[in-house]
Amino acid sequence: MFDKDQTEINENEKITEEKDTKKDKTKRRFIAMALCFSLIGGVCGAGVMKLSDVIGNDASTINLGTRPSSIINVNHVNTGEELTAAEIYAKYVNSTVGIKTESTTNYFGHTTTSATAGSGFILTSDGYIVTNYHVIQNAQRIQVTTYDNTSYDAILVGYDENNDIAVLKIEAENLTPVVLGDSGNMNVGDDVVAIGNPLGELTFSLTGGKVSALNRDITTSDGITMELIQTDCAINSGNSGGALFNMYGEVIGITNAKYSSSSSGTSIDNIGFAIPISNVLDIIESIIEKGYVSMPYIGVTVTDASDQSSIEGALVAGIQSNSPAEQANLQEGDIITSVNGETISGSSDLKDKISESKVGDTLSLEVYRNGKTLTIQVTVGEQNTTNNGANVEKSNFSSSNDRN
Repeated sequence: MFDKDQTEINENEKITEEKDTKKDKTKRRFIAMALCFSLIGGVCGAGVMKLSDVIGNDASTINLGTRPSSIINVNHVNTGEELTAAEIYAKYVNSTVGIKTESTTNYFGHTTTSATAGSGFILTSDGYIVTNYHVIQNAQRIQVTTYDNTSYDAILVGYDENNDIAVLKIEAENLTPVVLGDSGNMNVGDDVVAIGNPLGELTFSLTGGKVSALNRDITTSDGITMELIQTDCAINSGNSGGALFNMYGEVIGITNAKYSSSSSGTSIDNIGFAIPISNVLDIIESIIEKGYVSMPYIGVTVTDASDQSSIEGALVAGIQSNSPAEQANLQEGDIITSVNGETISGSSDLKDKISESKVGDTLSLEVYRNGKTLTIQVTVGEQNTTNNGANVEKSNFSSSNDRN
């Protein structure tokens, strides 16, 4: 199973075939309100988005590589030359951290304390750190340890449970930040390395392998689906939240899962997974800037119109109260057939168009209603899907409905 404490996926869980081309995939963005995500835990025991040039203060600069295919324009670092695994380790082991948490639970009047171990990586020189949400879930105390064995108490800046992302902050200066790459540039067969803390004991370990597959839709035992990079790097409990590097020394994924047998519980080798970094960069930026995840939305629940009619498009099944869609006079039963002059074939196309837009943008929707074609202008709104210390706002997931 895809257990939170075992970082495993049931081998009988369905891993669907890659459905999208790389070009399509790089345009996609997860909308936290559209799908409910949940992921794994650590060891229990003892599209292309534009980032602002500076986040928070002068030290909080996110480094991104400058290989030709990248169009992200933030504090460029020359990563045009391939490195060996040893060179990547030497350069970025100081960017890797171990994470330990403590949580206290009261069972029938008896208080118990548990600890979880995971990994993370330093995003900025002044102490912003990225990890998986499941690593710090329900933690009352978070401790971060760097490669030089210095420990810090960390605060939780914010998180997105649905996409398994959390951002921490420690009080430190002159740290070694990673360089973020574009996961959309990866190909099956590309070499990758992971640095993390397997089992919570074998700290700062490097494992190497290749990209085994892209755009894997992984369905967990909770019925949750995520789109992940598959790799044959050794990924184990405790690696959760660590960085997956390409051979230019760029982070292209956040390790978060492995595949295992359900019948015997025996681990299966060489099938690990990572969250594509390009799918969550905007989430990370929003958490650092605002403490919550800000996503574009118009406030409709849609399904594929072709399931119920001969017309292709996104059928409006519901409209949220006081949403941009309601203000624009969209109605249940409308079929949205194009956005800004581009034809859409179904609900997923509409979701992509909305996720690619920015808050405040105006979308021109062509709508089929009662035998007539209308043009409706909708102003994209902001949806806050999480906050520091607050409960994550969710919607029920249905395989036939997407909320955007």
